Amino acid sequence: MGSTHTEILKAQYPWARSPLIVSAPMRLISTCPLANTVTRAGGLGFLGAGTDVGTLSSLISEATESFQASPLPKAPDGILPIGVGFICWGADLSVTLSIIEAAPLKPAAAWLFAPHTPKELLSWTEGIRKCSGGKTKIWIQVGTVASALEVAKSCKPDVLVIQGADAGGHGLVQSSSIISLLPECVDALAREGFEHIPLIATGGIMDGRGVAAALTLGASGVCMGTRFLASPEAVISEGYRKAVVQASDGGVTTARTTVYDKVRGTHGWPESYNARGVLNQSFWDSQKGMTEDENAKLYEEAIKMGDEGWGEKGRMTTYAGTGVGLVKKVVPAGHIVEEVLRDSLKRLGEVSARF
Repeated sequence: MGSTHTEILKAQYPWARSPLIVSAPMRLISTCPLANTVTRAGGLGFLGAGTDVGTLSSLISEATESFQASPLPKAPDGILPIGVGFICWGADLSVTLSIIEAAPLKPAAAWLFAPHTPKELLSWTEGIRKCSGGKTKIWIQVGTVASALEVAKSCKPDVLVIQGADAGGHGLVQSSSIISLLPECVDALAREGFEHIPLIATGGIMDGRGVAAALTLGASGVCMGTRFLASPEAVISEGYRKAVVQASDGGVTTARTTVYDKVRGTHGWPESYNARGVLNQSFWDSQKGMTEDENAKLYEEAIKMGDEGWGEKGRMTTYAGTGVGLVKKVVPAGHIVEEVLRDSLKRLGEVSARF
């Protein structure tokens, strides 16, 4: 089904190169500069609406103006050639639907993630398909084989995003790495008759080597978040960006935890979710028994320090995946897409030539 999946994605996103390279819909970080640049480089960029759709209308308007002023070759009529990501437990569905319905260009894709209950995904799926006239394709993120099957049966998504445990930011408390999760999802979906759904791999993929590996495991494309943090288009402070570039050995310098949500006053995530970030004093003090209130107060003080509040000895949240040690410098987002595409195909060719 690999070639068929490629054809499906090419039909939906005809401007994109293969394999499909996607930038994650990171909340507050993935805005028009990042999403637009990734798409114009031959990938698919996502806006990160997250839990608050208050700025969604202005983001879509900004992106629309950009692509109307400088049209993207091969972009289908009526389509805004970027996607939008929603964290379903917090985002307002009715407001979202009204915004998409009013948009002159419909987003190419809607990425749905983290509902309170699986049934909510069906409401989101049906609503977006109706208000966009079927132009906005449905992407649903899952982190287990069981949820992949459940979503495939109930929502019939256009794309499934398979997130492994190495991913930065929010994800399931319990999940496996992409190297075992993805092929098991491929096999399970095929047994149940859902082999036609393209799969996008995410979690720990940082460069062409990771893309090549994901393709051999059954993906038709990949999504990267941490790698794009080290691009000037990502809306983060220089302290955050520096902390990403300086981190190494992500398997031991990052962890999945709820500490960073608590110190930031972020509430509402279902209990089955936590978030991976670079370990710093906020985490270590929590481990030593510091109360949540005291930790939160110190976090507020760190905010006042600006860029100095990040880093191993700082307290500010640096969400990043285990592959963070592979990020060595800040690179424009378009160059990242081009590099990863080029290197993934080169790696596949090299491996094939060995045997």
